[in-house]
Amino acid sequence: MKIAKIQLKNFRLLKDLELDLEEMLSIIIGKNNCGKTSLLSVLNKFIGDKSSSNSFAYDDFNIEFKSKLYCSIKDNKIVWEKQDGISLIIFIEYNEKDKLSNISDLMLDLNPDNRIVVLKFEYSLDIDNFNKMKEKFEEYKNKHSALSTNELECFENFAKSQHKKFFKIRRKAVQYDTDIQDVNLDEFIDLDKKKVDISKIINFKYVGARRSITNIENDGTLSDLSSKYYEKTEINDSQSKAIDNFENALIETDSKLSAVYDDLFEDVVEKVKKFGGMKKDETVIKVISSLQRRELLKGNTTVVYDDNSHYLPESYNGLGYLNLISMIFEIETLLSEFRKDNNKEAKPADVNLLFIEEPEAHTHPQMQYIFIKNIRDILEEGSNGSNNNKSFELQTIITTHSSHIVSECEFDNIKYFRKDSSNYVEAKNLKQLEIEYSKEKDGGKAHFKFLKQYLTLNRSEIFFADKAILIEGDTERLLVPAMMKKIDDEDKETDVLPLLSQNISVIEVGNYSQIFDKFIEFIGIKALIITDIDSGKMVQDKDIKGIVKKKSDGTDKMKEEASPVDESTCTSNGALKHYYKKEIEKYLTIHGTNEMDFFINLDINDKVLIKENDEWQSSSKGYFMLVYQVTEVNEDGDNYNARSFEDAFFHINRKLIIENKDKFKSLKNINYFDKKESSSGKYKYDSYELAEQCIQSKPSFAMDVLLNSVCDDKPNYSNWKIPKYIKDGLIWLKKN
Repeated sequence: MKIAKIQLKNFRLLKDLELDLEEMLSIIIGKNNCGKTSLLSVLNKFIGDKSSSNSFAYDDFNIEFKSKLYCSIKDNKIVWEKQDGISLIIFIEYNEKDKLSNISDLMLDLNPDNRIVVLKFEYSLDIDNFNKMKEKFEEYKNKHSALSTNELECFENFAKSQHKKFFKIRRKAVQYDTDIQDVNLDEFIDLDKKKVDISKIINFKYVGARRSITNIENDGTLSDLSSKYYEKTEINDSQSKAIDNFENALIETDSKLSAVYDDLFEDVVEKVKKFGGMKKDETVIKVISSLQRRELLKGNTTVVYDDNSHYLPESYNGLGYLNLISMIFEIETLLSEFRKDNNKEAKPADVNLLFIEEPEAHTHPQMQYIFIKNIRDILEEGSNGSNNNKSFELQTIITTHSSHIVSECEFDNIKYFRKDSSNYVEAKNLKQLEIEYSKEKDGGKAHFKFLKQYLTLNRSEIFFADKAILIEGDTERLLVPAMMKKIDDEDKETDVLPLLSQNISVIEVGNYSQIFDKFIEFIGIKALIITDIDSGKMVQDKDIKGIVKKKSDGTDKMKEEASPVDESTCTSNGALKHYYKKEIEKYLTIHGTNEMDFFINLDINDKVLIKENDEWQSSSKGYFMLVYQVTEVNEDGDNYNARSFEDAFFHINRKLIIENKDKFKSLKNINYFDKKESSSGKYKYDSYELAEQCIQSKPSFAMDVLLNSVCDDKPNYSNWKIPKYIKDGLIWLKKN
């Protein structure tokens, strides 16, 4: 038995959320303030440890719902019966192997093919209580309106203090209609009237992000957790011997008790070793006795670090280790609670859901890798019946901001939370991406496979970005951050956040940015693509003897050859051809066969793109901008359209290199830069030729640019210019 899906309405930013859960582990990711903590909160209020009482606050309702409520109370414009409150719908799937005794009375459909039971929890206002609320507000308004600036504020104050008198928590089993593949809300069983024990069906527990972790001296966070772990496992058969020894040794010395604790906490200490990534015998935790009075464990156990022959207090270790170790203690304790270890006769619930919030707190990347690599084993071992424990069905949700954790996850387990245009949250399964890529006619499956490997291995931080810059190679990777700072320094607009203060991810994609278009669209962020125009022309294809190759029809075989932009007729850049496919076809229909003319004449505003009807087209409302080399005038008054970043940079920064010839170690033929024709006095080699003949290593060239930048206390890069196409793109990204 498992939870297949959760639907949530009207809770904070989660106005209408649908979340699919994986059979074992679901990883929820997303930027800050996109509803991950809200999901934990609403689950806890409906089915967790806060469900025994009404813990909802008025501000838990989303803004739109509160507005409708106020309008309805004020002037009856909205029919209240049709309005929903906060609701949580849980879809539970079962199979022929599951025991159905706890849910049999909740089955509203005798169809044997229907193997879904639906539980609905709502915090809602029925029509009778709505009318009472309306009356009470009139009374409240007459008494307290003078304290508020307007009627809306008066209503907000009233609702915050008195909503619990009118809104009620209701629990239902709702019919699932297999014909429409959705719930039929009109057919339900009232679980409260039927006195159904929901805890037998579903058990929810969580490890919150706000863990009580500190390394202040005399604080005993881990020591307190060791006491809790004992309390939950003391009747566990596998530890009964250790418990007996403990009780017998209570009257003896601390040293004897500490020896018993070695057995008592062996399982969890071994797990800590596995997670901590510590060197053998260097830093190992122990639980030792520190008896002050004759009580069982509470206040009398201390977690220390076993450092060779010395026991060091837990506060001597960093917050990262404390956080990781405390999580393991807490998870082990919760697994014991799921199993109901303290009651041999009690059975675990049919469905058990564990929520771990932001496990990365205070931990460095290596610890985060270790956590996500090992957590599956810990959860499986705790639920599969090993060590003579009870087995039970366990599903786990982990929320995270950590790109390091994401990089170690199964791609299919990831759920992406993002805000839509209305500022409400939607949940997207990364599995859906595979479906989108499979629709591609050419290489869709291969593209998805590449994307999946690339993102998990290299650039998973893009999931947490607000904007992205997709670049071609090492040169741009090294220089783009400097260019962003340079633009921030030069652009004095105070109402626009500096580029380096924005949440921008820079990703190196070669000239394959077209593979990422569905992904960028999927996660819904703005993106700037910086690419090369890669100009070329068609020439005869010759063999090694210089003889022109022939086609089967006897005509000359042609091939594309790189050439300066002003001599070119086409581009070899796949990204340009992909994003401008429709526009190119339209242009060539009217203007002939010169593809390069289209790119040369394209206005900067037409480089902003949006996808409509599955085709990219220019639009001022677009969220993509694709920039490439354009015609630019240098300080000598010469116009030039570069083919690559290197010749674009040489064209406007030639004097920088001439003045620092001895410092640009990455360049060969360095004298080509200032060599001039004796007759005309013009440079003998143009920027295209310099890029072709002088670059030894592109990354080294980028480093030389940075090393030769003007510095005061910090580099200000004022002695070189940014190529126009990159500057245009970065300014667009900054201001949009």
